[in-house]
Amino acid sequence: MVEKALYEDLEEILKLQRLAFQSEAKLSNDFQIPPLTQTLEGIREDYLNQTILKAVLCNKIIGSVRAYKEGDICYIGRVIVHPDHQNKGIGKLLMQKIEEELYQCSKYSLFTGKKSLRNIHFYSSLGYKLTREEYVNDNLTLIYFEKVK
Repeated sequence: MVEKALYEDLEEILKLQRLAFQSEAKLSNDFQIPPLTQTLEGIREDYLNQTILKAVLCNKIIGSVRAYKEGDICYIGRVIVHPDHQNKGIGKLLMQKIEEELYQCSKYSLFTGKKSLRNIHFYSSLGYKLTREEYVNDNLTLIYFEKVK
């Protein structure tokens, strides 16, 4: 089941985020990436400014996604699924639901690391098109995707 996250879910989502982004940190050899260093205060701020959805199984949060709208563009981020529940369609469901939630957007935008081949394949399979790359440092280049309605 995917639904809007509640304020009291934020601590659990933050713990899941830190677990889910370990693989991304390993790929870039950087364990100081924002998803791993975000504080409870930071995710509470996100909650005030963004739409945060959660995927729940047996009363446990196993996934989440957040997004915000700027103009007619929806910026999607922090797509997370518990490692034990990956490759079961949960990420796809979260993406569908966030797009439905922000249906008034004409374009959806997101990014991932260039070394994150699974993420690149995943977003491409959902109709997202690569738009640009941004070199950050020797270990990290970001790949930006967009999906136009």
